[in-house]
Amino acid sequence: MRSEAELRRLMKTRVEPGEGGEAAIAAVLARLREYGYLDDAAFAETYARLRQENEKFGLRRVRQDLQQKGVNSELIAATLETRYGQTNEEVLAREHLERKRIRKPENEKETARIMRRLVAAGFSTGVIYKILRQWEVPDETLAVLENLDHLDEEPREQ
Repeated sequence: MRSEAELRRLMKTRVEPGEGGEAAIAAVLARLREYGYLDDAAFAETYARLRQENEKFGLRRVRQDLQQKGVNSELIAATLETRYGQTNEEVLAREHLERKRIRKPENEKETARIMRRLVAAGFSTGVIYKILRQWEVPDETLAVLENLDHLDEEPREQ
């Protein structure tokens, strides 16, 4: 599965530069759309579903991945609202931890590692702190991790 932007980028390396190459790319993309093989909406839905169900990734990670794949921002927003709208982020984060076989941290270093893993998986620091508090991680350890709060910001579009 690929998005239209990914296919366009990959084909540019295989065609002659200039108008001829652009015309060939446009013709191929039009034919793929016509036959139903290229549909960014279906791609985004399938991609988000697989990342949520199989990888147990959070909303932010999936949004960032779809942006990198060149999917339209409005399409991403609509897809993620449908896919993640009724999802409990804490439950999904716990499923991610279970899938990765991550257990309660024993020390500050393990706590920081778990936090980094959950942030990379697309979960908000609020949910991460909630899970760590339920694991009875000492407040001093959580205070040390406060400097990671900047990761809770929404990703910026480029």
